[in-house]
Amino acid sequence: MTADPRVDSYVAGAAAFAQPILLHLRALVHRSCPEVEEAIKWSMPMFLYKGKIIANMAAFKAHASFGTWRRDGEGLGVPRSDDGMGHLGKLTAMTDLPPDDEIMAMVTTAMALLDAGGSMRGNRGHKPVPLVPEDLRVAIDAVPAAARVFAGFPPGAQREYVEWVTSARQATTRATRIATTVEWCAEGKRRYWKYENC
Repeated sequence: MTADPRVDSYVAGAAAFAQPILLHLRALVHRSCPEVEEAIKWSMPMFLYKGKIIANMAAFKAHASFGTWRRDGEGLGVPRSDDGMGHLGKLTAMTDLPPDDEIMAMVTTAMALLDAGGSMRGNRGHKPVPLVPEDLRVAIDAVPAAARVFAGFPPGAQREYVEWVTSARQATTRATRIATTVEWCAEGKRRYWKYENC
């Protein structure tokens, strides 16, 4: 078993109800995939197989979650839950977990998908290049460094900024987000740059 002490710390710091859930899920992943490696990414435990993420777990204030890294659940035998993050929904007690063999089958299927050359990201298709609202476009273009970086971002990275700005409910919030977007782009940062090395 390749354990990461940061995952030990994560589990120890979780709420009391979540600790046995996380420990059980962790053990099942290791039983299913003895060569699995652990890591912390995006501030939560991840399980890697041949260097690629195949599953993750997390603990929140009132529930825990578990899922494979295949977003749509396609080919895993378990649809993604609409109730919380992951495939198993909001887990609040050990009784919320499906049978062990179902969880282990999710992990072994994820491994098989990777071994067969498949992607754990699923077939999401390509979204169109985002339409940048006029106020954001003017602000970005006013700062050449920001304009250059933004133009060099892939569509998904541009979309993250556009959606962040357009989701603001108040004009002052939108203006603040536009200013922050310009600042971060001028520094070469993507929208979620703070989490890139987590």
